Amino acid sequence: MLSSQTPAQTGTSAALFAKKYLSSMTDTQLSQYDRLINMPSNDWDIYYWATGAQDPPEAFNNEVMDLLKEFAKNKDMEQRLRQPDLEYLFKEAQ
Repeated sequence: MLSSQTPAQTGTSAALFAKKYLSSMTDTQLSQYDRLINMPSNDWDIYYWATGAQDPPEAFNNEVMDLLKEFAKNKDMEQRLRQPDLEYLFKEAQ
């Protein structure tokens, strides 16, 4: 999720975040990620937390939120214009 994006555009950023981090997450981080993408009822909340506009509630202030905040800063100035292809999900299964 990028600081220059609106919540309507966060789907692309969320998919890119998942592509970058999911395969290396610990079980604890996967549980935190699952709660983050399934529990908040409003994407605006995740957007505000990721961009630092608001502090996340204690329940979501964890390792995955820290990763998401760093990802949102886009320090490498990557172009994040479209969702990644899904082939990366099936590489290990082949």
